[in-house]
Amino acid sequence: MPAPVPCDILLLASTCLTQDDSRTIIENAAVAVGGGAVLAVGPREAVAPAWKPGRTIDLGEALLMPGLVNAHTHASMTLMRGLADDLPLMQWLTQHIFPVEQKLTPELVHLGALLGCAEMLRTGTTGCCDMYLMEEAVARAADQAGLRARVGEALFAFPSPAYAGPDQAMDVVRALHEAYRDHPRIGCTLMPHSVYTTTPALLERALALAEELDLPLNVHLAESASETAQCLEQHGQRPVPYLHSLGLLGPRTLAAHCVDLTDAELALLAATGTRVAHNPESNMKLASGACPAQRLLDAGVTVGLGTDGPCSNNNLDMFSEMGSAALLQKLLRQDPTALPAQAVLDMATRQGAACLDWPDVGAIAPGMRADLTALDLAQPGLQPMYNPVSHAVYAASGSQVRLTMVEGRVLFFDGAWPELDYPALLAEVRGAARWVRRQFAGA
Repeated sequence: MPAPVPCDILLLASTCLTQDDSRTIIENAAVAVGGGAVLAVGPREAVAPAWKPGRTIDLGEALLMPGLVNAHTHASMTLMRGLADDLPLMQWLTQHIFPVEQKLTPELVHLGALLGCAEMLRTGTTGCCDMYLMEEAVARAADQAGLRARVGEALFAFPSPAYAGPDQAMDVVRALHEAYRDHPRIGCTLMPHSVYTTTPALLERALALAEELDLPLNVHLAESASETAQCLEQHGQRPVPYLHSLGLLGPRTLAAHCVDLTDAELALLAATGTRVAHNPESNMKLASGACPAQRLLDAGVTVGLGTDGPCSNNNLDMFSEMGSAALLQKLLRQDPTALPAQAVLDMATRQGAACLDWPDVGAIAPGMRADLTALDLAQPGLQPMYNPVSHAVYAASGSQVRLTMVEGRVLFFDGAWPELDYPALLAEVRGAARWVRRQFAGA
Protein backbone atom coordinates (compact mmCIF):
# COMPACT_ATOMS: atom_id res chain seq x y z
CA MET A 1 0.00 0.00 0.00
CA PRO A 2 1.43 3.45 -0.93
CA ALA A 3 2.56 5.73 1.86
CA PRO A 4 -0.04 8.33 2.93
CA VAL A 5 0.22 11.66 1.12
CA PRO A 6 0.55 14.81 3.25
CA CYS A 7 -2.42 17.18 3.37
CA ASP A 8 -3.27 20.19 5.50
CA ILE A 9 -6.57 19.07 7.04
CA LEU A 10 -8.65 15.91 7.05
CA LEU A 11 -12.34 16.56 7.76
CA LEU A 12 -14.53 13.71 8.99
CA ALA A 13 -18.32 13.87 9.18
CA SER A 14 -21.26 11.50 9.37
CA THR A 15 -22.70 12.87 6.10
CA CYS A 16 -21.28 14.88 3.20
CA LEU A 17 -23.55 16.69 0.77
CA THR A 18 -21.06 17.18 -2.07
CA GLN A 19 -23.16 19.13 -4.59
CA ASP A 20 -20.92 17.64 -7.28
CA ASP A 21 -22.22 17.07 -10.82
CA SER A 22 -23.99 13.90 -9.68
CA ARG A 23 -25.19 15.48 -6.39
CA THR A 24 -23.46 12.65 -4.52
CA ILE A 25 -24.26 12.18 -0.84
CA ILE A 26 -21.64 10.29 1.18
CA GLU A 27 -22.22 8.65 4.54
CA ASN A 28 -19.34 8.42 7.04
CA ALA A 29 -17.38 10.82 4.86
CA ALA A 30 -13.85 12.20 4.72
CA VAL A 31 -12.54 15.24 2.86
CA ALA A 32 -8.82 15.87 2.42
CA VAL A 33 -7.84 19.54 2.05
CA GLY A 34 -4.51 21.00 0.96
CA GLY A 35 -3.28 24.21 -0.65
CA GLY A 36 -6.72 25.75 -0.26
CA ALA A 37 -8.37 23.06 -2.38
CA VAL A 38 -10.27 19.82 -1.98
CA LEU A 39 -7.83 16.98 -2.67
CA ALA A 40 -10.15 14.03 -2.12
CA VAL A 41 -13.64 13.24 -0.93
CA GLY A 42 -15.30 9.90 -0.29
CA PRO A 43 -16.13 7.29 2.33
CA ARG A 44 -13.89 7.53 5.37
CA GLU A 45 -12.54 4.00 5.02
CA ALA A 46 -11.35 4.77 1.48
CA VAL A 47 -10.04 8.33 1.91
CA ALA A 48 -8.58 8.60 5.41
CA PRO A 49 -5.83 5.94 5.08
CA ALA A 50 -4.48 7.61 1.92
CA TRP A 51 -3.67 10.93 3.60
CA LYS A 52 -1.34 12.17 6.33
CA PRO A 53 -2.99 15.35 7.63
CA GLY A 54 -1.39 18.13 9.57
CA ARG A 55 -4.68 18.38 11.43
CA THR A 56 -7.71 16.12 11.68
CA ILE A 57 -11.13 17.59 12.51
CA ASP A 58 -13.66 14.92 13.39
CA LEU A 59 -17.05 16.64 13.29
CA GLY A 60 -18.91 13.52 14.36
CA GLU A 61 -22.63 13.74 13.66
CA ALA A 62 -22.49 16.60 11.17
CA LEU A 63 -23.62 17.51 7.68
CA LEU A 64 -20.58 18.69 5.72
CA MET A 65 -21.47 20.67 2.60
CA PRO A 66 -20.23 23.45 0.30
CA GLY A 67 -20.19 26.90 1.84
CA LEU A 68 -23.12 29.07 0.82
CA VAL A 69 -22.73 31.93 -1.67
CA ASN A 70 -24.56 35.19 -0.92
CA ALA A 71 -25.04 36.57 -4.42
CA HIS A 72 -26.21 40.03 -3.35
CA THR A 73 -25.67 41.96 -0.14
CA HIS A 74 -24.60 45.23 1.47
CA ALA A 75 -22.70 43.88 4.47
CA SER A 76 -21.83 47.22 6.08
CA MET A 77 -25.52 47.92 6.65
CA THR A 78 -25.24 45.71 9.74
CA LEU A 79 -24.65 49.00 11.58
CA MET A 80 -28.21 50.13 10.69
CA ARG A 81 -29.95 46.81 11.26
CA GLY A 82 -33.48 47.35 12.61
CA LEU A 83 -33.49 51.15 12.50
CA ALA A 84 -36.12 51.64 9.78
CA ASP A 85 -38.51 48.74 9.46
CA ASP A 86 -42.01 48.24 8.06
CA LEU A 87 -41.70 50.88 5.32
CA PRO A 88 -42.08 50.84 1.51
CA LEU A 89 -38.84 50.54 -0.49
CA MET A 90 -38.53 54.11 -1.77
CA GLN A 91 -39.55 55.73 1.54
CA TRP A 92 -37.20 53.42 3.45
CA LEU A 93 -34.33 54.16 1.08
CA THR A 94 -34.66 57.89 0.40
CA GLN A 95 -35.96 59.14 3.76
CA HIS A 96 -34.02 56.92 6.14
CA ILE A 97 -31.10 55.00 4.66
CA PHE A 98 -29.56 57.43 2.16
CA PRO A 99 -29.38 60.37 4.64
CA VAL A 100 -27.46 58.32 7.20
CA GLU A 101 -25.21 56.75 4.58
CA GLN A 102 -24.09 60.19 3.38
CA LYS A 103 -22.43 60.66 6.82
CA LEU A 104 -20.56 57.34 6.91
CA THR A 105 -16.77 57.17 7.11
CA PRO A 106 -14.43 54.48 5.77
CA GLU A 107 -13.82 53.37 9.36
CA LEU A 108 -17.54 52.80 9.95
CA VAL A 109 -17.99 51.03 6.63
CA HIS A 110 -15.07 48.74 7.47
CA LEU A 111 -16.48 48.03 10.93
CA GLY A 112 -19.95 47.22 9.59
CA ALA A 113 -18.49 45.00 6.89
CA LEU A 114 -16.33 43.14 9.40
CA LEU A 115 -19.41 42.48 11.53
CA GLY A 116 -21.21 41.29 8.39
CA CYS A 117 -18.35 38.96 7.53
CA ALA A 118 -18.42 37.52 11.06
CA GLU A 119 -22.16 36.94 10.73
CA MET A 120 -21.80 35.29 7.33
CA LEU A 121 -19.04 32.99 8.56
CA ARG A 122 -21.11 32.16 11.65
CA THR A 123 -24.04 31.14 9.43
CA GLY A 124 -22.20 29.10 6.81
CA THR A 125 -21.58 31.65 4.05
CA THR A 126 -18.13 31.48 2.49
CA GLY A 127 -18.49 33.98 -0.37
CA CYS A 128 -20.53 37.06 -1.20
CA CYS A 129 -21.12 39.80 -3.73
CA ASP A 130 -21.16 43.17 -1.97
CA MET A 131 -22.22 46.60 -3.23
CA TYR A 132 -21.75 49.63 -1.00
CA LEU A 133 -20.14 53.02 -0.43
CA MET A 134 -16.40 53.28 0.15
CA GLU A 135 -16.15 49.66 -0.91
CA GLU A 136 -12.38 49.56 -0.50
CA ALA A 137 -13.11 49.40 3.23
CA VAL A 138 -15.40 46.41 2.60
CA ALA A 139 -12.68 44.69 0.59
CA ARG A 140 -10.25 45.16 3.49
CA ALA A 141 -12.79 43.68 5.89
CA ALA A 142 -13.40 40.65 3.67
CA ASP A 143 -9.65 40.17 3.34
CA GLN A 144 -9.18 40.45 7.10
CA ALA A 145 -12.03 38.01 7.83
CA GLY A 146 -10.90 35.53 5.16
CA LEU A 147 -14.14 35.58 3.17
CA ARG A 148 -14.32 35.18 -0.61
CA ALA A 149 -15.92 38.30 -2.13
CA ARG A 150 -16.86 40.23 -5.23
CA VAL A 151 -16.85 43.91 -4.27
CA GLY A 152 -17.98 47.01 -6.10
CA GLU A 153 -18.40 50.71 -5.40
CA ALA A 154 -22.05 51.75 -5.75
CA LEU A 155 -22.22 54.17 -8.68
CA PHE A 156 -24.74 57.03 -8.46
CA ALA A 157 -25.47 60.05 -10.65
CA PHE A 158 -25.03 62.20 -7.53
CA PRO A 159 -22.03 62.58 -5.18
CA SER A 160 -21.37 59.94 -2.56
CA PRO A 161 -18.99 59.92 0.41
CA ALA A 162 -16.45 58.21 -1.88
CA TYR A 163 -16.53 60.56 -4.89
CA ALA A 164 -17.70 63.96 -6.06
CA GLY A 165 -18.89 62.97 -9.53
CA PRO A 166 -18.80 60.33 -12.29
CA ASP A 167 -15.16 60.91 -13.24
CA GLN A 168 -13.98 60.39 -9.68
CA ALA A 169 -16.31 57.40 -9.35
CA MET A 170 -14.60 55.67 -12.26
CA ASP A 171 -11.23 56.45 -10.68
CA VAL A 172 -12.41 54.78 -7.47
CA VAL A 173 -13.41 51.66 -9.41
CA ARG A 174 -10.07 51.54 -11.24
CA ALA A 175 -8.14 51.89 -7.99
CA LEU A 176 -10.17 49.12 -6.33
CA HIS A 177 -9.62 46.82 -9.29
CA GLU A 178 -5.91 47.52 -9.34
CA ALA A 179 -5.59 46.85 -5.61
CA TYR A 180 -7.24 43.41 -5.83
CA ARG A 181 -6.71 42.25 -9.40
CA ASP A 182 -4.33 39.46 -8.31
CA HIS A 183 -6.00 38.59 -5.02
CA PRO A 184 -6.92 34.89 -4.67
CA ARG A 185 -10.28 35.56 -2.98
CA ILE A 186 -11.36 39.12 -3.70
CA GLY A 187 -12.32 40.55 -7.06
CA CYS A 188 -13.82 43.83 -8.26
CA THR A 189 -17.16 44.39 -10.00
CA LEU A 190 -18.80 47.39 -11.72
CA MET A 191 -21.90 48.29 -9.72
CA PRO A 192 -24.19 51.01 -11.05
CA HIS A 193 -26.75 51.12 -8.25
CA SER A 194 -30.04 51.09 -10.19
CA VAL A 195 -31.96 52.69 -13.04
CA TYR A 196 -33.45 55.28 -10.66
CA THR A 197 -30.14 56.53 -9.18
CA THR A 198 -28.14 56.75 -12.42
CA THR A 199 -28.32 58.31 -15.89
CA PRO A 200 -28.01 56.70 -19.32
CA ALA A 201 -24.53 58.22 -19.64
CA LEU A 202 -23.39 56.77 -16.30
CA LEU A 203 -24.76 53.32 -17.14
CA GLU A 204 -22.97 53.36 -20.48
CA ARG A 205 -19.71 54.45 -18.82
CA ALA A 206 -20.04 51.65 -16.29
CA LEU A 207 -20.53 49.11 -19.05
CA ALA A 208 -17.58 50.48 -21.04
CA LEU A 209 -15.29 50.23 -18.01
CA ALA A 210 -16.53 46.72 -17.22
CA GLU A 211 -15.68 45.70 -20.79
CA GLU A 212 -12.30 47.45 -20.69
CA LEU A 213 -11.27 45.77 -17.43
CA ASP A 214 -13.15 42.54 -18.21
CA LEU A 215 -15.16 42.72 -15.01
CA PRO A 216 -18.70 41.64 -14.16
CA LEU A 217 -21.44 44.26 -13.80
CA ASN A 218 -24.08 44.21 -11.04
CA VAL A 219 -27.23 46.33 -10.82
CA HIS A 220 -30.49 46.46 -8.86
CA LEU A 221 -33.17 45.81 -11.47
CA ALA A 222 -36.98 45.68 -11.56
CA GLU A 223 -37.14 45.66 -7.78
CA SER A 224 -40.64 47.09 -7.41
CA ALA A 225 -43.65 48.50 -9.24
CA SER A 226 -42.69 52.01 -8.07
CA GLU A 227 -39.27 51.63 -9.72
CA THR A 228 -41.02 50.65 -12.94
CA ALA A 229 -43.33 53.68 -12.78
CA GLN A 230 -40.38 56.00 -12.18
CA CYS A 231 -38.41 54.50 -15.06
CA LEU A 232 -41.39 54.85 -17.40
CA GLU A 233 -41.78 58.49 -16.41
CA GLN A 234 -38.09 59.35 -16.77
CA HIS A 235 -37.07 57.18 -19.72
CA GLY A 236 -40.26 56.03 -21.41
CA GLN A 237 -39.37 52.38 -20.87
CA ARG A 238 -39.67 49.75 -18.18
CA PRO A 239 -36.37 48.94 -16.38
CA VAL A 240 -35.45 45.72 -18.20
CA PRO A 241 -35.90 47.00 -21.80
CA TYR A 242 -34.33 50.30 -20.74
CA LEU A 243 -31.13 48.55 -19.64
CA HIS A 244 -31.24 46.40 -22.78
CA SER A 245 -31.42 49.52 -24.96
CA LEU A 246 -28.20 50.71 -23.34
CA GLY A 247 -26.46 47.37 -23.89
CA LEU A 248 -26.31 46.37 -20.22
CA LEU A 249 -28.10 43.03 -20.44
CA GLY A 250 -25.86 40.05 -21.13
CA PRO A 251 -23.78 37.30 -19.52
CA ARG A 252 -21.54 39.91 -17.87
CA THR A 253 -24.47 41.28 -15.87
CA LEU A 254 -25.91 40.07 -12.58
CA ALA A 255 -29.28 41.71 -11.90
CA ALA A 256 -30.48 41.80 -8.30
CA HIS A 257 -34.16 41.29 -7.44
CA CYS A 258 -36.01 41.12 -10.83
CA VAL A 259 -39.40 41.19 -9.13
CA ASP A 260 -41.54 43.27 -11.51
CA LEU A 261 -41.11 41.34 -14.77
CA THR A 262 -43.40 40.84 -17.75
CA ASP A 263 -43.30 37.61 -19.74
CA ALA A 264 -41.37 39.39 -22.48
CA GLU A 265 -38.84 40.77 -20.00
CA LEU A 266 -38.28 37.35 -18.47
CA ALA A 267 -37.64 35.98 -21.95
CA LEU A 268 -35.25 38.86 -22.65
CA LEU A 269 -33.20 38.11 -19.54
CA ALA A 270 -32.95 34.48 -20.67
CA ALA A 271 -32.11 35.32 -24.29
CA THR A 272 -29.32 37.72 -23.30
CA GLY A 273 -27.77 35.38 -20.72
CA THR A 274 -28.28 37.89 -17.93
CA ARG A 275 -27.93 36.35 -14.47
CA VAL A 276 -30.25 37.04 -11.53
CA ALA A 277 -29.72 37.30 -7.77
CA HIS A 278 -32.99 36.45 -5.98
CA ASN A 279 -33.54 38.10 -2.58
CA PRO A 280 -36.81 36.68 -1.23
CA GLU A 281 -36.75 37.87 2.38
CA SER A 282 -35.87 41.47 1.54
CA ASN A 283 -38.50 41.56 -1.20
CA MET A 284 -41.14 40.20 1.16
CA LYS A 285 -40.20 42.54 4.01
CA LEU A 286 -40.41 45.61 1.75
CA ALA A 287 -43.53 44.21 0.05
CA SER A 288 -41.78 44.71 -3.28
CA GLY A 289 -43.19 41.51 -4.76
CA ALA A 290 -41.84 38.08 -5.61
CA CYS A 291 -39.21 37.28 -8.20
CA PRO A 292 -40.49 34.49 -10.51
CA ALA A 293 -37.46 32.38 -9.67
CA GLN A 294 -38.92 29.08 -10.85
CA ARG A 295 -39.89 30.55 -14.22
CA LEU A 296 -36.43 32.09 -14.61
CA LEU A 297 -34.81 28.72 -13.92
CA ASP A 298 -37.19 27.02 -16.34
CA ALA A 299 -36.14 29.56 -18.98
CA GLY A 300 -32.48 28.70 -18.44
CA VAL A 301 -31.46 31.77 -16.45
CA THR A 302 -28.66 31.31 -13.91
CA VAL A 303 -30.24 32.31 -10.59
CA GLY A 304 -28.33 32.81 -7.36
CA LEU A 305 -29.64 33.61 -3.92
CA GLY A 306 -28.89 36.66 -1.80
CA THR A 307 -29.91 38.17 1.50
CA ASP A 308 -29.74 41.80 0.36
CA GLY A 309 -28.56 44.10 3.15
CA PRO A 310 -29.15 43.50 6.87
CA CYS A 311 -31.37 46.60 6.99
CA SER A 312 -33.96 45.12 4.65
CA ASN A 313 -33.77 41.50 5.77
CA ASN A 314 -32.62 41.80 8.78
CA ASN A 315 -29.99 39.08 8.73
CA LEU A 316 -27.30 37.55 6.54
CA ASP A 317 -28.34 33.94 7.19
CA MET A 318 -28.39 32.07 3.89
CA PHE A 319 -29.90 28.95 5.45
CA SER A 320 -32.93 31.04 6.37
CA GLU A 321 -32.92 32.54 2.88
CA MET A 322 -33.05 29.10 1.27
CA GLY A 323 -36.16 28.12 3.17
CA SER A 324 -37.84 31.43 2.38
CA ALA A 325 -37.02 31.10 -1.32
CA ALA A 326 -38.64 27.68 -1.53
CA LEU A 327 -41.76 28.65 0.42
CA LEU A 328 -42.29 31.92 -1.46
CA GLN A 329 -42.31 30.20 -4.86
CA LYS A 330 -44.75 27.56 -3.65
CA LEU A 331 -47.10 30.28 -2.43
CA LEU A 332 -46.62 32.45 -5.52
CA ARG A 333 -47.42 29.60 -7.90
CA GLN A 334 -49.91 27.81 -5.62
CA ASP A 335 -47.87 24.70 -6.29
CA PRO A 336 -46.13 22.71 -3.53
CA THR A 337 -43.73 21.20 -6.10
CA ALA A 338 -42.35 24.58 -7.17
CA LEU A 339 -38.69 25.31 -6.43
CA PRO A 340 -37.87 22.01 -4.71
CA ALA A 341 -35.13 21.75 -2.11
CA GLN A 342 -32.43 20.59 -4.53
CA ALA A 343 -33.05 23.56 -6.84
CA VAL A 344 -32.79 25.97 -3.90
CA LEU A 345 -29.58 24.37 -2.64
CA ASP A 346 -28.14 24.68 -6.15
CA MET A 347 -29.03 28.39 -6.14
CA ALA A 348 -27.20 28.90 -2.85
CA THR A 349 -24.09 26.99 -3.93
CA ARG A 350 -23.37 26.09 -7.58
CA GLN A 351 -25.56 28.72 -9.25
CA GLY A 352 -24.53 31.43 -6.82
CA ALA A 353 -20.91 30.66 -7.62
CA ALA A 354 -21.70 30.78 -11.35
CA CYS A 355 -23.36 34.19 -10.86
CA LEU A 356 -20.06 35.48 -9.44
CA ASP A 357 -17.78 33.79 -12.00
CA TRP A 358 -16.30 31.34 -9.51
CA PRO A 359 -16.09 28.10 -11.52
CA ASP A 360 -14.19 26.25 -8.80
CA VAL A 361 -16.60 27.07 -5.96
CA GLY A 362 -19.94 25.55 -4.98
CA ALA A 363 -19.21 21.83 -4.73
CA ILE A 364 -17.01 19.45 -2.76
CA ALA A 365 -14.96 17.66 -5.40
CA PRO A 366 -11.23 17.25 -6.13
CA GLY A 367 -9.82 20.47 -7.55
CA MET A 368 -12.57 22.70 -6.16
CA ARG A 369 -11.65 25.38 -3.65
CA ALA A 370 -12.05 24.25 -0.04
CA ASP A 371 -14.96 26.55 0.83
CA LEU A 372 -17.01 24.38 3.19
CA THR A 373 -19.47 24.52 6.05
CA ALA A 374 -20.88 21.95 8.46
CA LEU A 375 -24.15 21.71 10.37
CA ASP A 376 -24.40 20.13 13.82
CA LEU A 377 -26.81 17.24 13.27
CA ALA A 378 -26.99 16.57 17.00
CA GLN A 379 -29.13 19.69 17.42
CA PRO A 380 -32.78 18.82 18.21
CA GLY A 381 -34.07 20.76 15.21
CA LEU A 382 -32.03 18.54 12.90
CA GLN A 383 -33.10 15.18 14.35
CA PRO A 384 -33.90 12.77 12.83
CA MET A 385 -32.51 13.21 9.29
CA TYR A 386 -33.93 11.28 6.36
CA ASN A 387 -32.98 13.62 3.51
CA PRO A 388 -29.87 15.84 3.86
CA VAL A 389 -30.96 18.21 1.07
CA SER A 390 -34.36 18.73 2.68
CA HIS A 391 -32.68 19.34 6.03
CA ALA A 392 -30.30 21.96 4.63
CA VAL A 393 -33.14 23.91 2.99
CA TYR A 394 -36.19 23.46 5.22
CA ALA A 395 -34.92 22.59 8.71
CA ALA A 396 -31.51 24.20 9.20
CA SER A 397 -30.60 27.68 10.36
CA GLY A 398 -27.25 29.41 10.49
CA SER A 399 -27.22 29.05 14.28
CA GLN A 400 -26.65 25.31 13.80
CA VAL A 401 -23.39 25.81 11.86
CA ARG A 402 -20.35 24.28 13.58
CA LEU A 403 -17.61 24.99 11.05
CA THR A 404 -16.96 27.36 8.15
CA MET A 405 -13.83 27.08 6.00
CA VAL A 406 -12.63 29.27 3.12
CA GLU A 407 -9.64 28.37 0.97
CA GLY A 408 -8.84 25.60 3.44
CA ARG A 409 -8.68 27.98 6.43
CA VAL A 410 -10.98 27.35 9.39
CA LEU A 411 -12.63 30.72 9.98
CA PHE A 412 -15.44 29.67 12.33
CA PHE A 413 -15.48 26.60 14.57
CA ASP A 414 -17.72 25.74 17.51
CA GLY A 415 -18.71 29.27 18.44
CA ALA A 416 -15.37 31.00 17.81
CA TRP A 417 -13.68 32.90 14.99
CA PRO A 418 -10.02 31.74 15.17
CA GLU A 419 -8.76 34.62 13.03
CA LEU A 420 -11.01 37.43 14.35
CA ASP A 421 -10.98 39.14 17.73
CA TYR A 422 -14.74 39.06 18.05
CA PRO A 423 -14.99 40.59 21.58
CA ALA A 424 -12.98 43.61 20.39
CA LEU A 425 -15.12 43.85 17.25
CA LEU A 426 -18.29 43.74 19.33
CA ALA A 427 -17.06 46.56 21.56
CA GLU A 428 -16.38 48.75 18.52
CA VAL A 429 -19.78 47.96 17.05
CA ARG A 430 -21.52 49.03 20.23
CA GLY A 431 -19.70 52.35 20.08
CA ALA A 432 -20.63 52.82 16.42
CA ALA A 433 -24.27 52.05 17.21
CA ARG A 434 -24.41 55.09 19.48
CA TRP A 435 -23.20 57.25 16.57
CA VAL A 436 -25.72 55.71 14.16
CA ARG A 437 -28.56 56.33 16.60
CA ARG A 438 -27.66 60.01 16.77
CA GLN A 439 -27.50 60.32 12.97
CA PHE A 440 -30.72 58.42 12.49
CA ALA A 441 -32.52 60.73 14.92
CA GLY A 442 -31.70 63.60 12.60
CA ALA A 443 -32.43 61.79 9.31
